[in-house]
Amino acid sequence: MKRGFSFSMPVTVVISAIAFIYFCTVFIFIDRWFGLMTSPGIMNAVVFTGVAVTCVLNYGFAILTDAGRVPSSFMPDIEDSEVPMHEIKRKGGDLRYCQKCSHFKPPRAHHCRVCKRCVLRMDHHCIWINNCVGHANYKVFFVFVVYAVIACIYSLVLLVGSLTNDSENDEQQRADTFRTAYVICGLLLVPLSVALSVLLGWHIYLILQNKTTIEYHEGVRAMWLAEKGGNVYKHPYDLGAYENLTTVLGPSIFCWICPTSSHIGNGLRFRTAYDGKSAASISE
Repeated sequence: MKRGFSFSMPVTVVISAIAFIYFCTVFIFIDRWFGLMTSPGIMNAVVFTGVAVTCVLNYGFAILTDAGRVPSSFMPDIEDSEVPMHEIKRKGGDLRYCQKCSHFKPPRAHHCRVCKRCVLRMDHHCIWINNCVGHANYKVFFVFVVYAVIACIYSLVLLVGSLTNDSENDEQQRADTFRTAYVICGLLLVPLSVALSVLLGWHIYLILQNKTTIEYHEGVRAMWLAEKGGNVYKHPYDLGAYENLTTVLGPSIFCWICPTSSHIGNGLRFRTAYDGKSAASISE
């Protein structure tokens, strides 16, 4: 489902930074290192352009794709034997109900104070895409981060290579012309490469555990309470590393870094670690 687009300063900043880094990488770094009309220059320009275009497309999908709305008619079926577990409130033991939206919340759904509605399998609200990251756009957000990391590191390598390849004469003649571009790009690329790499590592960890950011923080408290009571806490949606990967990214390894989402379902029901146990107990 697509959503309307409204002006956002953080999104404008991101798009401006992408455009500036792309221009500097292709027309300054590649040109000064290899020469833009040489075979290595053309090859690097084509490859970097491909990575940049893919990054921008996924960024656009992450912005424009609705994270996932809870249907107004949703009602948990506590008598359905195929649903072995229903999420309940931490206090009182009642089924989760959103007072602000006036409807029940499906498993893994949470209310976003910025979007002012409940979001399916909500991970977090991201100001840089002016949207929630949730059930329907989590994969495209993750793929965007993957390509953004690749693009930043690639550009940084080209920046360093371009600097070290300059001759002393060329340095004296044209240093003043490009110094500002090198400095600004360096100040952008170094922290971006570090921050995005950390973000990518974090979401790889979450995917391997089949958790959202919200569920991670909830799990820390649940684990503490379980240990306090002498029990062992296990995340109910953790199906094993490979199953978690295929659940979030898709059944084929070839589609893991493509913005496809036909495998995600409706976001109202998710497989749990208890599904097999439930089926076994019913068959007995």
